Amino acid sequence: MKKFLIVGLGNIGEKYDETRHNIGFKILDKLALNESINFESEKLGAIAKFRFKGRTFILLKPSTYMNLSGKAVKYWLTKEKIPLENLLVICDDLNLTFGAIRLKGKGSDGGHNGLKDIQNTLQTQQYPRFRFGVGAEFSKGRQIDYVMGNWNENEVKELPERLEKSCELIKSFGIAGLNNTMNTFNGK
Repeated sequence: MKKFLIVGLGNIGEKYDETRHNIGFKILDKLALNESINFESEKLGAIAKFRFKGRTFILLKPSTYMNLSGKAVKYWLTKEKIPLENLLVICDDLNLTFGAIRLKGKGSDGGHNGLKDIQNTLQTQQYPRFRFGVGAEFSKGRQIDYVMGNWNENEVKELPERLEKSCELIKSFGIAGLNNTMNTFNGK
């Protein structure tokens, strides 16, 4: 049975729940809700598992805080014996407009501290990542306030549809593969 580790990046704690930086957690929470599964606290994170079309999806919300996500990712890849190509890391992206979806098979950290730590821990940039656009509606020097800020009114209205689309992308990644999923979802 093929296994996939789907990692949503975010920070633990209620005060971060509705921030842009926590979109990885938010997407996995929506997927868990759709699949009627619950997260359980385990080593280095919260884990939920479901099966779909002969595949096992292991959802991970690291409890290490964003900037130390690599430790949790490496632990669960090793524990579950999941190959790097079956890892999908979900994060926010300031360079994409709100709700834009970009799936890539490899790449730089793009200045994202969570990706930077994963890259340093795994010693490679060769792993799939799903970037969710949060826009860049902030003035110079206010980037941290923006990503750690809550969604605005319009974003809150549009978020449910974008979360559904994100859940479809994750399942497609496991079933149809990276390239087919990129062709189907990128730019949507």
